Amino acid sequence: MPAWLPSVPYPPPGQPGYWHPVTSTLQWCEEDYYATYYSAEIINTLTNLMFIYLAYKGVQSCRKHGHDTVFQVAYFGYFLVGFGSFMFHTTLKYPWQLVDELNMIYTTCLMAFASLSYSQPKKTQIYLGVFLVLFCAFITAYYHYLQDPAFHQIVYALLTVFIVVRSVYSMETSLRPSLRKSEEKHRLERERSGLPVEVSREQQEYENKRDLEILRTMWCLVAFGVSIFLGGFYIWNLDNQYCSTLIRWRRNIGMPWGFFLEGHGWWHLMTGVGAYCYIVWGIHLRHILNGDQEHFQMIWPNFFTLPEIVRVSDPPRDGSKEANGTIALNGSANGSAHRTANGSANGSANGSANGHIKKRN
Repeated sequence: MPAWLPSVPYPPPGQPGYWHPVTSTLQWCEEDYYATYYSAEIINTLTNLMFIYLAYKGVQSCRKHGHDTVFQVAYFGYFLVGFGSFMFHTTLKYPWQLVDELNMIYTTCLMAFASLSYSQPKKTQIYLGVFLVLFCAFITAYYHYLQDPAFHQIVYALLTVFIVVRSVYSMETSLRPSLRKSEEKHRLERERSGLPVEVSREQQEYENKRDLEILRTMWCLVAFGVSIFLGGFYIWNLDNQYCSTLIRWRRNIGMPWGFFLEGHGWWHLMTGVGAYCYIVWGIHLRHILNGDQEHFQMIWPNFFTLPEIVRVSDPPRDGSKEANGTIALNGSANGSAHRTANGSANGSANGSANGHIKKRN
């Protein structure tokens, strides 16, 4: 390091620690107990505070804006991932490794339930819930027997890809006018066929414009979340591949500058943000499926802040919606959202902002 930049040298390798011996089946590139006697991997530990903070922020948002309870449970699972990882990297004990890794599976299954159970009969929701509980129990038992981290990583990756693809499908078919058959040509076809036309041309144009803007912003959120998640994964792999080189560099530059070369810590920060964005995206999608685009909007001023779904008005809670939030549309294709008699009033309520993004000044 330059002489003018102060630094503290790393201690010799093999420092004693409070939690000895190590019982985990994984060992990361960060050296053990170099900064404190009480935490094996201090940077890998502290970076999990991102999960804990964002879980608290998410639960508070759910309670404030009236999001579905399943997302509060998802944020609690997200918190357990961060807390389990915090304790795992502090202690390097096998039980905490299981808490860390298995909660990633459990939370993803919660999001799968939120997506797959939507608008399903109560009996189907129960069967799905039982299946996912049994699936989690099987993964837990088999992983404990196998003790192979590759098994956990493959299962988590497959679950994540499946639920993201499934959610993207729901988003597209609910918002894109060409897929839900709400373009002008579809309205004219229904008129020629003698079928009832539920909305005026002006209201249909407004809804299509509004939903295309929502779709654009949601795709931006998907791209942002996936990019930052994959970026963290790439840095983590560099950390694994070039571990000996990174350790040498850290020791050359000293502390605290060497902390910035802890690749697994960056993985925690970046995947924490990516997973948080996915839950926010899931919340927004649920309100869209409920036909509540006019009542819930995404606040996301720029890429240097995190998005939030806020309630801007109270959605109707009358007979137009079933108990599980399904839209009662008398069979109209894909639920062209919120087509009620007061639709034009809703259209004017937030029309200047295209009924979607509300920027904070």
